[in-house]
Amino acid sequence: MKRSMRILAIFLLAAVALGLGAPGLAQGFDIARIYVEYNESGNDLGFHVTLDGEDWTRLQIFDPNGTKIADFTAKGGYKNLGLTELFFEGAEPNLAEFPLEELLALFPEGEYTFIGKTVDGEQLISTATLSHDVPAGPSPLSTAAAPACSGDTIVISWPAVEDPAAILPDGDITVVEYQVIVEKFQVTVPASITSVTVPEEFYQSLAPGPHDFEVLAIDVSGNQTITEGIIVKE
Repeated sequence: MKRSMRILAIFLLAAVALGLGAPGLAQGFDIARIYVEYNESGNDLGFHVTLDGEDWTRLQIFDPNGTKIADFTAKGGYKNLGLTELFFEGAEPNLAEFPLEELLALFPEGEYTFIGKTVDGEQLISTATLSHDVPAGPSPLSTAAAPACSGDTIVISWPAVEDPAAILPDGDITVVEYQVIVEKFQVTVPASITSVTVPEEFYQSLAPGPHDFEVLAIDVSGNQTITEGIIVKE
């Protein structure tokens, strides 16, 4: 009940600011996410947002306390055409320089409210839950030749992240998938898979020398942790 009243209060305040109509006419965004990305190799952490929905011209995001943390207004051509997808990354301070407790306090756990307005003046409202449960990184990473392939390529592998939390020892972690990124190559696999063969055609297109890659462990909450590695093409 308290949750519903809080969201309604936020919505009514935003509705006045956005010039929206009655609360009962609201529909939701197709996607509304806020999540933590932690780079275990670099020891830095940020809060990111992904949004997708019908052509919208206004967006406000409120934290669990009702504090507005973001406000977007479409201008110029976008004012008439609207926007659909939106992705932005918060700055990622190094935790050796920015205390973790202070950083987490800026983005408390709980339900975040996304309120918007479409090109046609219709209401959009969605909620997303932010957790501070962040998985440990998939490390150590290893690379090896892929002898089963007709040409030269590599296999990137890592140990399964079973339960350990990266930043809070009491985190409740359930890794649901991993993501491997090597420059423009990117693939996401379920948690049951702990190795990826880089496509031969892509690997052959790489210039000789070192190339950075990342493996991400993605928790059921959406929070993700990066471990960085380097492959060296002869």
